[in-house]
Amino acid sequence: MTKVLIIGAGHAGGTAAALLRQHGHAGPIVLAGEEAAAPYQRPPLSKAWLKGEAGLDDLLLRPESFYVEQAIDLRLGVTATAIDAAARTVAFSDGTTETYDVLVLATGSTARRLPVPGGDDPSLLELRTLKDAERLKALLGPGKRLAVVGGGYVGLEAAASARALGADAVVIERMDRVLARVASQTLSDFFTALHRAHGVEILTSAEAQSLEARSLEDGVVRLADGRTIQADAILVGIGAQSCDGLAATAGLACDNGVVVDEQARTSDPAIFAIGDVTNRPVPVHDGARHRLESVPNALEQAKQAAAAIVGRPAPTPEVPWFWSDQYDVKLQIAGLPFGADRQVVRGDPTAPGFAVFHLQGQRLLCVEAVNAPAEFMGGRLLIGKATPVDAERLADAAVSMKAVAL
Repeated sequence: MTKVLIIGAGHAGGTAAALLRQHGHAGPIVLAGEEAAAPYQRPPLSKAWLKGEAGLDDLLLRPESFYVEQAIDLRLGVTATAIDAAARTVAFSDGTTETYDVLVLATGSTARRLPVPGGDDPSLLELRTLKDAERLKALLGPGKRLAVVGGGYVGLEAAASARALGADAVVIERMDRVLARVASQTLSDFFTALHRAHGVEILTSAEAQSLEARSLEDGVVRLADGRTIQADAILVGIGAQSCDGLAATAGLACDNGVVVDEQARTSDPAIFAIGDVTNRPVPVHDGARHRLESVPNALEQAKQAAAAIVGRPAPTPEVPWFWSDQYDVKLQIAGLPFGADRQVVRGDPTAPGFAVFHLQGQRLLCVEAVNAPAEFMGGRLLIGKATPVDAERLADAAVSMKAVAL
């Protein structure tokens, strides 16, 4: 029987293992991960977990008993060190070797280090794993101050959670606005105002020149303009990079991630790759390649790989989507804005309940919806079907999302 070895026991890897059994795969499945915990959800780490609103049982994708019942060999606390594609074996850090007929790489991504003096100090915090979140949570509370280097979604979510725990927070962003790499100016303006209203200090056009984490509870961020930011904890959130080193060493095609096709298959027909580690085509955006870091992407590619492995029809391509929860605001984004030539705002962009649409001619490419579920869901459908839209009707909140199509 076909043996499937999955490297990476995160959301993508855990889902792929479960889907293989659900689809009737009867052969051996080995699911190996670096962390000590069974596959769990990562998005709550910067939100519910950090605020004490969720425990480990709430985070787990499935109880550990599931893997026993489904005869999935769950190997935790081990790191894959080498792939021998010719022999179809993988070596692990504990000295063991696993054979495979089909290999699935779900190694994810890792936090980028800040390339400044002190940027590699182990006392600095990041927020990628349960262990990271536990370290950060222990340092937050009344009278504490969190400095976040990087004004992206994870950093803003951590700042919001810090405020909920009674700690002060300052966000340091080298660009001229937060979310500059991932969101529209309208969205950046809204979240800047939201955080400042909740007492978060937002510093833009502020470049960290050096970091000094004297201890876990005593740090200094020195800015290029001479200012110093004192903090009890320093969190660096400047994005992530694909953990594709193992794949590259094994000779797989890599380009800002492991290159895969629409079935999540790599340049080696016996090896698949799924989740954050991949550089994948996005069919609903004309097959353009992107590296997507999101739970929906992990789930979609897990479906693709599982279907291909068991010989089922390929699942219908999905519209990429993302979300972020900050205070009482839910941001939902569908689609990718690349190639847009104009934006249409629907609703009041200074208050929750608005949406920003990115269009290319009459084609909708992306929607950013702030506490606007109808706009998110409607926009996602229009993007998926490539339905032409009327920009004037799209801007009129009195016109239903169903009525904006041409």
